[in-house]
Amino acid sequence: MSKPNIVVLMGGPDAEREISIKSGTAVAAALHKNPDFNTTLKLIDTPSTEELVSMNADVIFPVLHGPFGEGGPLQQLLEKAKVPFVGSSSIAAANAMNKVTSKEVAKKLGIPTPSWTVVQKAPCELAPPLVLKPLDDGSSVDIAICKDTQEVNASLEKLLQKKTHVLAETFINGREITVGIINGKPLPVIEIIPQTGNYDFAAKYERNDTQYIVDPSIPDNRCISWSVQLVREMKLRDVARVDFIIDRDGPWFLEVNTMPGFTDCSLLPMAASHHGLSMVELCSKLVVAALARTTPVES
Repeated sequence: MSKPNIVVLMGGPDAEREISIKSGTAVAAALHKNPDFNTTLKLIDTPSTEELVSMNADVIFPVLHGPFGEGGPLQQLLEKAKVPFVGSSSIAAANAMNKVTSKEVAKKLGIPTPSWTVVQKAPCELAPPLVLKPLDDGSSVDIAICKDTQEVNASLEKLLQKKTHVLAETFINGREITVGIINGKPLPVIEIIPQTGNYDFAAKYERNDTQYIVDPSIPDNRCISWSVQLVREMKLRDVARVDFIIDRDGPWFLEVNTMPGFTDCSLLPMAASHHGLSMVELCSKLVVAALARTTPVES
């Protein structure tokens, strides 16, 4: 029996293209070590359905981060191409990428999430301190933490030049926690401790002074069961990462990511490794889950 052809996609048109290239390269390197697969790595921009079909893949592993790559459009193309792929369906991916939609799901489940409003123009009705961010981006792209009204207005002016809508969220001062989910099962919790300020893009990818504590001592572990609940309720599949902030009142849900990073400093592979899953095993598990689906099914 011939080996399945696995095509790893990286790149895309989103702000996190360079991170996607690092992640995709790491995933392909891991899958190359699995002798059960024929693995190919492809750099893409915005492919057509025909291009995806022409790749002759048994499974496509789209390691893209951002609105196009993980927020539904690419998944919709893959569904039209009728190629099984790693990750959530186009509908579930779009709902997860929209921070308001995911916060509404959390609220429905009784999971605390910071108060929020969607802003189209200044002033903002929510009182500072606030976190301002795009509705549909990741990796702290264009995030601003504002301690007073002056900072809020200045940041809104900048953000609304790029986006038509901005999410304003009450700032919670606490411990940053993330929970990875693989095939419905939680990985060990990771606490993120930036050396200075916020866990922004630079702290994630450009500096090496951020601390990561795997399986930290935390007074409230509900974030683990809540992550599983959220992933199930949102019909996410294969892989996800759920982010929280914990203060003296307990965990607060922030957002969910349907294609977390796979770079050498990414949280999901770190948690998987602590759980006893090597990068090869982690990526292979995700491919096997996708192979089990003969055609993509919308949910």
